[in-house]
Amino acid sequence: MIDGGYQGKILRVNLTDQSVREEPLREDWAREFIGGRGYGTRMLVEEVDPNVDPLAPENKVIIATGPLDGTTAPSSGRVMVITKGALNGAIASSNAGGYFGPMLKRAGYDMVVIEGVSPTPVYLWINKGRVEFRDASHLWGKLVPESDQLMREETHLQAETMIIGPAGERLSRISGVMFSGHRASGRTGVGAVVGSKNLKGIAVRGTLGVAVADHDAFLEAVRSTRSILAANPVASGGLPTYGSAVLVNIINSTGSLPARNAQEAFFPEAAKISGESLRDHNLVRNEGCADCPLACGRVTEIREGKYKGEHGGGPEYESVWSFGAMCGVSDLDAVVMANFLCDRYGLDTISAGSTVACAMELYEKGYMPKDDAPFALRFGDAEAMVDCVRAMAEQKDDFGKLLAQGSYRVAEYYGHPELSMSAKKQEFPAYDPRGIKGIGLEYATSNRGACHVRGYSIAAEVLAPGLDRLVYEGKAQVTKFLQDLTAALDSAGICLFTTFGLQAADLAQLVAAATGFRIDEKEFLTIGERIWNMEKLFNLKAGFTAKDDTLPPRILHDPIPAGPSKGEVEELDKMLGEYYTLRGWGKDSVPTRARLTDLGIAELA
Repeated sequence: MIDGGYQGKILRVNLTDQSVREEPLREDWAREFIGGRGYGTRMLVEEVDPNVDPLAPENKVIIATGPLDGTTAPSSGRVMVITKGALNGAIASSNAGGYFGPMLKRAGYDMVVIEGVSPTPVYLWINKGRVEFRDASHLWGKLVPESDQLMREETHLQAETMIIGPAGERLSRISGVMFSGHRASGRTGVGAVVGSKNLKGIAVRGTLGVAVADHDAFLEAVRSTRSILAANPVASGGLPTYGSAVLVNIINSTGSLPARNAQEAFFPEAAKISGESLRDHNLVRNEGCADCPLACGRVTEIREGKYKGEHGGGPEYESVWSFGAMCGVSDLDAVVMANFLCDRYGLDTISAGSTVACAMELYEKGYMPKDDAPFALRFGDAEAMVDCVRAMAEQKDDFGKLLAQGSYRVAEYYGHPELSMSAKKQEFPAYDPRGIKGIGLEYATSNRGACHVRGYSIAAEVLAPGLDRLVYEGKAQVTKFLQDLTAALDSAGICLFTTFGLQAADLAQLVAAATGFRIDEKEFLTIGERIWNMEKLFNLKAGFTAKDDTLPPRILHDPIPAGPSKGEVEELDKMLGEYYTLRGWGKDSVPTRARLTDLGIAELA
């Protein structure tokens, strides 16, 4: 019996016939997969054919919270969007912060399952357990901030929102879903899937509490974990002071900041786009998510120049990098403006910036005919970078429509797919694997395509002493451990940044006290491994093979030309075989029956 941490109900919404029904949360699945990413993926695996077209009516979208959402656990405001991704057809589970997840719990639901396609644009209004379908024709085409404001005015000013922008409506494969105005579930093209269903978004309001199974044990776990985070220099110092962009100078100092579409890995002008510069020139205030002691979010404005007066949320580290170093741009105001555009139109900033960088290289090398681009595309041209982002957001011409599909499709269109810095067609983030070996294994094996938050080996390889970033030994073991840890963490409803201080045992203690389940460190990691293998099985059925566990040729063969990591390439094969062995997979990357049996999911094979 579930004693706490959950509301015990799932809301199922059919857009085709505008019907809703409530279903009980399954206790066995809650124990095996916790919630959030794990439970939501278990539902998707049960109900969606892995070979379905991501934009077909048969695909589903699951909005999932974890048992810590709505409690006082630190940084417990995360929510997952789970579907088959539009960008690459892989399993998609995109994470966001803000306040929507806890509010959904307070409205009485652990998850919302979206099915079918509405004949006309709609949004959902979930108010303390009551559900309404509302016409969204007047919102269709509007930017995220205006849509957020109007939905709140039409429902309740204290409502929290989930919204797609025009990019999702136009089925951009790099579009995301925006929560609380500017918190993004950005990766894997989840915005296009929501847009394909004619769903503009969801407004939700609730006033219920979230009970915990063992109040005293939970209170002690909260006190303990908050104390640990307060004593951690990254969690309590660097992140609140400079935001995640504090990493710009740190990663650049290792010679691992991809620049000019990863032709380089050291950006001489990195300080101009750093978290320190952002604080000095653009910061209005810090902003935290629900119950967050870190407050790493930024609210910023542009105070001079061409974009003077523009304001909004962010940018985070990956956004600063993608529009900055990756495009060879050192104009911080232009970087901030590009981030604002992505938030307003609902685009993934990582993929958007990397796509611009890919287009710049194609243009400079003559692979993209000059007549195809409405303006010159040169690395370092800040105005061209912003104009590219606007073009892919608005999709007014063929150029913008092509960019909106991501770098792989752009590079493939011009006959050079190798110039897409991606894995499984998803653009990789702001760390060059040639200079940080473990992150390359993480990119290559990530179930949703290149990703840094399906493990975040940067914490172990760069931010913590003792693990040499340039060695291969031990990286397979670290990668597996961190992938399992983050799978369980995403299922609990807590932020990845808490792991700068918290260990698996701390997280297990929070979940156990909230739910009443007997979960220790070992079981927490086993649950994560179970989730990882379940996602892998979905991808195998969708057609992915061991050949997809790779990196761009540039990363594998072209040495870094200059900087602290000069001469390095990523020798992925030195880690991949060991990784498969540790996972209990064959050389074909297929999980063995024995391992699946041990994890209790053999029936999913």
